[in-house]
Amino acid sequence: MSDNPSMAQQATHLDLVSAAERVGGNEALREMLPMLQEMLERDAPVIDVLLAQGDAPGAGKLLHSLKGCMPIFCHEPLCNGVAALELQAKSGQLDAVRSGYATLRPQLLALQHEISAYMGA
Repeated sequence: MSDNPSMAQQATHLDLVSAAERVGGNEALREMLPMLQEMLERDAPVIDVLLAQGDAPGAGKLLHSLKGCMPIFCHEPLCNGVAALELQAKSGQLDAVRSGYATLRPQLLALQHEISAYMGA
C-alpha cells in the first residue's frame, strides 16, 4: 500500500497500491518511479516533435517503450491508451496517432504531476 493513503486515492493515472505490490513495496517504488518520470520528461516532448514531422514510426518506438513500463505503475485505461497509439503508429496511421496523442499527452503530463506529488510526499 502507498505510504500516503490520500495520495493513492487522489491519483488518477498512477496506481500506487498495485505498483508497490508489483515492485516489492513502497521503498522499491520510490526507487523506480524516477525512471518512469525521466522517461516521460525525455520522450513525451520528442513524440510531439516526431508527430509534427510526420514520423509515426519514430513516435511508435517511443510509445512502445512507454507501453512496456506503464502496466507496472499505472491504471489500465492509461496503459490501454498508450498501447492503442503504439499500434496505430506501427501501422502508419499518422492522423489517428496525432489525434490520439493530443488526448493522451495531457494524461501523461498529469501522470508526471502525480509522480512528482508522490515523490515529494
